[in-house]
Amino acid sequence: MKPVGAVTRGTTNPNRLRRVDNFIAYRCGELLTRAAAPLVVDLGYGATPITAVELRARLAAAVRPDVAVVGLEIDPVRVSDAQPWADPPLLEFRRGGFELAGLRPQVVRAFNVLRQYPAQDVPAAWAAMTGTGALLVEGTCDELGRIATWAVVGAEGPRTLTLSARLSDLDHPATFAERLPKALIHHNVPGHPIHDLLRTLGAAWDASATPFGPRQRWRATVAKFREQWPVLPGPARWRRGELTVPWPGQPAGPARERTGPVSG
Repeated sequence: MKPVGAVTRGTTNPNRLRRVDNFIAYRCGELLTRAAAPLVVDLGYGATPITAVELRARLAAAVRPDVAVVGLEIDPVRVSDAQPWADPPLLEFRRGGFELAGLRPQVVRAFNVLRQYPAQDVPAAWAAMTGTGALLVEGTCDELGRIATWAVVGAEGPRTLTLSARLSDLDHPATFAERLPKALIHHNVPGHPIHDLLRTLGAAWDASATPFGPRQRWRATVAKFREQWPVLPGPARWRRGELTVPWPGQPAGPARERTGPVSG
């Protein structure tokens, strides 16, 4: 099967994806737990396989020890270079792209990949990765993983958007605009829901200055933001600098929370 996609830059750093890894364990843990043979694909792991290795270790510790991770890369050199890290059948590295090399995982993580593609290519890539029933977690982050955003995408389309930050480094929620998923980054203009969302979050931040530090300010910000936007439950996640909302193709309105984990 010929890989679908193109070779991307492949730069990465240890712990860069810890925020999204913890989210996958929290939000997708039930989906993986009830699977007969839990499998997660790390699409486009980059020039070194360290983030795939970390994903496997985190899911083994937080979800179940037999979760398997397969890292896919289009570049055969990267696949070859990753083999010393492999621990089959729990951790493997193969050549593949958006077609997922014929695998049928429960979850796909694709981070800092589609950001390097034209925006018009995103819907087809999403459809390819979710076409076998997989739940896709797709997004982007800065070089050290301190600021990140991601979408959860099912076969029917995007479900949620998550904004996540190391609060001690967050100067203003406007910073998230630079790291939006490719599907949203060009829509951050007046009249679009994502622009309204970030503007509302920024105004809540500006109104929530506190002498008690960034964590308390963020919690106050989320409380004000929830008055205008629906927010998924999880105060423990909010305290960590994580905010998940329904995909911002929906109009803002009175806050209505949804319960339960994201599942397939």
